[in-house]
Amino acid sequence: MLAVSSCPIDLRKIELQPGQTLVLSEIDWLEFERIEAAFGDRSRSRFAYVGGRLELRMPSPEHEKIKRFIGIMVEIWLDAMGWEWEPYGSTTFKHQNSQVAIEPDDCFYVQNAARMMGLRRVDPNIDPPPDLAIEVDITSPTRLEAYARLGVPELWRYRDGIIEIWQLRQGKYEQCQHSGVLPGIPVLAATSEFLPRLQSESSSRLKREFQQWVRDRLEH
Repeated sequence: MLAVSSCPIDLRKIELQPGQTLVLSEIDWLEFERIEAAFGDRSRSRFAYVGGRLELRMPSPEHEKIKRFIGIMVEIWLDAMGWEWEPYGSTTFKHQNSQVAIEPDDCFYVQNAARMMGLRRVDPNIDPPPDLAIEVDITSPTRLEAYARLGVPELWRYRDGIIEIWQLRQGKYEQCQHSGVLPGIPVLAATSEFLPRLQSESSSRLKREFQQWVRDRLEH
């Protein structure tokens, strides 16, 4: 991770390699939007901006594989339960008044799925935040404050092979053992069993096994 204080930067000279993170401090909102426009359009990098601190992250192949499989697990759960849901992936969520902007690794609308169906743009002044956001922490820690400012009810953070469930309560996140967005689903048991196996087994095989794992539990 490289930290840089606010100064004139030729954005064309910035190149992030997979797994790298660049941190810029003392960045006001106009500077952030300039960087977002100039840097974001030409790379796969993701950003997180909170109160003047900007992180630019370039996902690694390991990161992408893990976040994709977590998203698959969520979709399998939701479909097995027969619930409606809308996937919003790494959509950019920005709110100038709260001085925050974030691109989650993945996110879903469940309780608010019907409200978000078919939207082409998300307006934070009108639309709710995602019901569930997912972050994979491999090269840099997730800024919980960013999600708290947006009012995201639940955040799943992957660290060291397991999922941490964080729920927003009175403006602050508390770590929990069970999901409020997906009640009754053994998130910690499932992720601790399947995610570590991604290092040595194929995602397609694990997906099929997880589908059967879910069916078995719904039948009992």
